[in-house]
Amino acid sequence: MPDSEIFDTLDFSHDVLRDRLRELAFLNKGVRIQFHDARDDENSEPIAFQYDGGIASFVTYHNQNKEVLHSEPIYIEGIESEIGVEIAFQFNTTYTENISSYANNIRTAEGGFHESGFKSALTRVFKTYATANDLLRNAKINLTGEDIREGMTAVISVKVPDPQFEGQTKSKLGNTEVEGIVQSFIGPRLKTLLEENPAVSKRIIQKAIQAAQAREAARSAREVIRRKSVLDSASMPGKLADCSERDSTLTELFLVEGDSAGGTAKQGRDRRNQAILPLKGKGINVDKSRLDKILKNAQVIDIITALGTGIGAEEFSLEKLRYAKIIIMADADVDGAHIRTLLLTFFFRQMPELIAGGHLYIAQPPLYQVRKGRNSQYLQDEAEMEQHLFELEHRGLAITRYKGLAEMNADQLRDTTMRRDQRILLRVTLKDAVEADRIFTLLMGDTVEPRREFIERYGTQVNLDVYGA
Repeated sequence: MPDSEIFDTLDFSHDVLRDRLRELAFLNKGVRIQFHDARDDENSEPIAFQYDGGIASFVTYHNQNKEVLHSEPIYIEGIESEIGVEIAFQFNTTYTENISSYANNIRTAEGGFHESGFKSALTRVFKTYATANDLLRNAKINLTGEDIREGMTAVISVKVPDPQFEGQTKSKLGNTEVEGIVQSFIGPRLKTLLEENPAVSKRIIQKAIQAAQAREAARSAREVIRRKSVLDSASMPGKLADCSERDSTLTELFLVEGDSAGGTAKQGRDRRNQAILPLKGKGINVDKSRLDKILKNAQVIDIITALGTGIGAEEFSLEKLRYAKIIIMADADVDGAHIRTLLLTFFFRQMPELIAGGHLYIAQPPLYQVRKGRNSQYLQDEAEMEQHLFELEHRGLAITRYKGLAEMNADQLRDTTMRRDQRILLRVTLKDAVEADRIFTLLMGDTVEPRREFIERYGTQVNLDVYGA
């Protein structure tokens, strides 16, 4: 237990500990870990974690709400040059890859040579198999590693006698020899598995071909957006109210749903460093769309153009970001929550660097205004309203429930939500990208029952880091 004379904070997060212990049970197959939190009644029942399937079960856990291309994960394990190698992966019908890598049970969020060795072997073996079996004859495209890994969920675990960790957070494996060892270990074994399972191999390669075709279409769409931005100075979103400050480290961009709310926000902003982009049209569910389709959506085009970063691995550049803070400002009701979810999904899928860099925020407009005489108080949600009414006499109160941001006047929106010395922002973080991926898929996917169960259980328990202005 931590010593209170040394550590300032002695708080334990139940969820963080639970997830880490579950992770360790997956990484060490057959080991049983029991977690008991005796601090409160809600979490007082012990939880036992034991997975005889090891990281293959881990992959199944990640894919539990997804439609998979093959029922069982591909699993390879063994020892090569005194290094233990264990890899499991499975393809699903989504359009993003999800790779989790570990070295000696330590999460290597920044990857490393074990991850690059796996990717190289995977690309080489699949391309060789596709060419040898004439699967690319009619496609007339060149498969890349990204095409092949589209929709892949993988867990890589190595045991290294003398691990060397790099990076600012020591979350990258730096042992150069591991790359070649993983490649030589995985290559022939994966080749055999593909030859023994031709139906599965063909399905995976067909998906990769579709990904390659979509990649070419996305490149053309990006080029159109880029040319339009360069050649036409008026091509910035027509409804963007930009700020006068040219130092991007001092600027903010508010993404506001609807013209009415956008008009109110434009009146209430600080024109020196606050820009307003009203979003028109229907948001897109990027969880179900490839990049080529996403780039045809009017909202997406406006956002990409305003941010200036470009989009896609080949083009995105955080250095070109025109605003230090991107603030999603939607209504405080359920419809606003839906809009925030769509936008968060877009940024998570297509611009995770914005989140990792601490540039994405959620504004906190009030849901209620309570007036008594000349005094006004703004309340964020139903819970605050109930508490407020419980503490005060109800008589003489005038209560306003805002159906949307447009119902507030410019002064009210500025003073409650936009002023730097008054507002509270929720900063969106990438604490656990894998868990975020699971939740987004569950919320935005086609399977209704898991989504309904999730919302009923956690709908009132969402936690985000709270930051001042």
